[in-house]
Amino acid sequence: MNFQLSPEQKQFRDAVRGFAERHLRAGSLKRAHQEEHPWDVATLMAEQGLMGIAMKEEDGGQGGTLMDAVIAIETVASVCPRSADVIQAGNFGPVRVLAEYGTPDQKARYLTRILKGASVITVGMTEPEAGSAVTDLKTTATPDGDGYRINGVKVFQTHASYAEVMLTYVRFGPGVGGIGSVLIPRDAEGFTQGVPSKFLNGESWVQTYLDNVYVGPENVVLKEGGFKKQIAGFNVERIGNAARSLALGRYAYNVAREWAQQRKQFGRLLCEFQGLQWKFADMKMQLDAGQLLLYRAAANADEGIPSAEETAIAKAFCNQAGFDICNEAMQVMGGIGYTEETLVEYCLRKCRGWMIAGGSIEILKNRIAEGVFERSFSQRPPKT
Repeated sequence: MNFQLSPEQKQFRDAVRGFAERHLRAGSLKRAHQEEHPWDVATLMAEQGLMGIAMKEEDGGQGGTLMDAVIAIETVASVCPRSADVIQAGNFGPVRVLAEYGTPDQKARYLTRILKGASVITVGMTEPEAGSAVTDLKTTATPDGDGYRINGVKVFQTHASYAEVMLTYVRFGPGVGGIGSVLIPRDAEGFTQGVPSKFLNGESWVQTYLDNVYVGPENVVLKEGGFKKQIAGFNVERIGNAARSLALGRYAYNVAREWAQQRKQFGRLLCEFQGLQWKFADMKMQLDAGQLLLYRAAANADEGIPSAEETAIAKAFCNQAGFDICNEAMQVMGGIGYTEETLVEYCLRKCRGWMIAGGSIEILKNRIAEGVFERSFSQRPPKT
C-alpha cells in the first residue's frame, strides 16, 4: 500500500502551488473579508484548468480525478484559504450533478459558463421545515403541459444571491421516490429572494421563494426516482467539504507553528513550553489521520467504488479536526490570533460552518452507525 502521491500528482501539486503563489498570495487577507464572489480568481482558475478537474473533457472538464481536485483544494488553501471555495464551486456539489446527469443542452447553457469562471450554480435543497431530514421537502412540481409549475421555499443555499441558476430539489410525487431536480434560472418569473442575511463566516444567504415558477422539459435534470443519484453526487460534495476543513486547519496550524518559533514569553520561545508542544503534537496527529481518511474516500471513489460510509467518516473527522485545530492555533497565538490581522480567525469561522453544511456531524455519525450494525435506524418517531 503506497501512501505517497504519484510523480504526476506531485507535479500537478507543484504547478498549482506555483500558480497560487504568483496570483493569490498577495491578496489573500483582503480577499477573505470581501463579501462578493472572487470572479477574478474564478477566471484565472478556469484559464489554469482548475475548474471541472474531474469532469469529462467533452463537457469542458479536464478529465482528471477526484484526488486531483482534492490536491488542488489543499494546495490553493495553503496559500489563500478563500480561493479554495472557488475550487469547490467549480468541481463539487451541484456543478457535479449537472455534469453527471444534465442533458447536452443543459450543459451547453450552464456548465460551459461555470467552467469558464463566468457563472456559479447553487443548490436549492434545504427548506424551512426540511434540513437534515431533506426527504421532508415540500417544494412541489405540478405538471403543466410539457413542463411543471414549481412552488416552495428554499434557504441556506451557498452562492444563492448571485448564482445564475439553481439546481432545485422538488417533489414530483409522494415519498422518497417522488423527489427529483430541475434547473431554475434566477431571472425566471416567480423566482424572488428575501433580504440577505449573514452566516458567521461572513457569507450571505437569502431565502428563495418559488411562486408558480414554470420549468419547461428542457430544464428537468432528474425526474421521479432521481433522489438517490442526487445524493450520490452529494456524497462526492462531502469530499470537497472535508478537504477544505482539513486544509484550513492545516493553514492555521502552520501560521501558529511559525508564531510559536518566533514569539517569546517569560524569556522563552513559545515552542519551548511543553504544554504548547503537546498542543502541536495533537494537531499534527489530527492532520495526518484526517489526510488518510480523506485520501481513502477520494481514491476509492476514483476507483469506481464510492463509499457513503467512507465519505461520512472522512467528513465527520475532518470537520471536527479542522475546527479543533483552528481553535487551538488561535489559543496558541493569543490576542493576535483573535484579530483579523491573520487568517486564523477566518479559518475557524469557515470550519465551524462545515460542521453543519453538507450533512451535520451528527447525521454523519448516524450513517456510520448504520454501517457498524449493518442496518438502518429511522430517526422518526414510531408510527402509531
